[in-house]
Amino acid sequence: MSKRSKRKPLPQNQVETCIESYAHDLRGVAHVDGKAVFIDGALPGEEVEFVYTLIKRDFAEGRVERVIAPAPNRVEPKCPHFGVCGGCSLQHLEEGAQIAEKQNLLLEQFRRIGKVDPEALWPPLTGPHWGYRHKARLGVKWVAKKNKVLVGFREKSSAFIAEIESCPVLHPRVGEHLRDLAEMIGGLGIRDRMPQIEVAVGDERAALVFRVMDEPSQADRDILREFGQRFGFDIYLQPKGPDSVFALWPENPPLLNYLLPEAGVEFRFQPTDFTQVNVEINRKMVGRVLEVLAPQPGDCVLDLFCGIGNFSLALARQAAHVTGVEGGREAVERARQNAADNGLENVEFHVADLIQSQDDALWANRCYDKVLLDPSRAGALEILAYAGKWRASRIVYVSCNPSTLARDAGILVHQYGYRLQRAGVMDMFPHTRHVESIALFER
Repeated sequence: MSKRSKRKPLPQNQVETCIESYAHDLRGVAHVDGKAVFIDGALPGEEVEFVYTLIKRDFAEGRVERVIAPAPNRVEPKCPHFGVCGGCSLQHLEEGAQIAEKQNLLLEQFRRIGKVDPEALWPPLTGPHWGYRHKARLGVKWVAKKNKVLVGFREKSSAFIAEIESCPVLHPRVGEHLRDLAEMIGGLGIRDRMPQIEVAVGDERAALVFRVMDEPSQADRDILREFGQRFGFDIYLQPKGPDSVFALWPENPPLLNYLLPEAGVEFRFQPTDFTQVNVEINRKMVGRVLEVLAPQPGDCVLDLFCGIGNFSLALARQAAHVTGVEGGREAVERARQNAADNGLENVEFHVADLIQSQDDALWANRCYDKVLLDPSRAGALEILAYAGKWRASRIVYVSCNPSTLARDAGILVHQYGYRLQRAGVMDMFPHTRHVESIALFER
């Protein structure tokens, strides 16, 4: 019988070191006994004491316990729960430095992965640093030993829900009422059968979608309704998958909405639809896309990974025709309805899995004047196989993952003859390690 080797216990002593640089995820990097250590909460130039949280053969990880000599751009975190709650990771870094480092990371990924450099940079798109999150998924946990319910994000590197009473990055309509939420759930008969809450805040209304593992009693429903009435939330229940969501209060609430004033379009959406987390940055992002893609009255534009039409409808205000493609059928149906509600007849939408072959899809094999890509973190590798058929003069790529953007930029430049004319970052997720970016490619 083979014996399993026991994992060595981590050293408990604090280790003093100097931080040399940032890692790709903006943790501090030091070298201790010849091994790279990635240290959460540390900034380059600092002298810190840290404890190990993981030790591997080739690298180690750690967490700052004490800052001996702080960097000039270190600031006091605004949130008292920072360091425990995993919702934010960069509140200790000055806000301007956060976005500057994200830009440096983007450029490093372009060079290392794509073997390309942008010819110019846009200034970062910035917006509110607090109260910016209009969408979130909050964990819920009944803790019998504490006789209380926890509502919030998970702890850093843990499955446990952080014990927080408010959240300054959530929209205030929700972030200032986490304690009220927890106390209300604590009074439910199914308090231990409600694992999460989906939060969605529109321009006029706010919605909470409660995942319920058991059928709530009439008393539970009355408590949830009263909470919605008192704090101004639309209340939804989700007993099973996303298709099972239904409104509890009001019985037939209007859809949530957001405006893109400069583009002259309004969107209506369900709380579970994908929409951008940061409304102000989204408005600026759409404006930049319109500016640099520059659709002309005679242009045909292809919008891939179009969602509910966030870019498509704005583009349709200026172009001759827009083709939007998205993998989710419900999102496409919402996009079509939004187009109709905005009186736009020059836009068509298709349902297609964009990581699969589109050889038989007419839309994929047509020529376009301009193309917009806004993929998930996985990037647009598979659909770029059709870029040679599109023959677009300009491609704008919006990305939430600099490494896959860099990979795809290398394909567009080295295989299809495009120039990476300009790139930049957008502060969609302040105080986190997420990097949102945009790039312009020209033939």
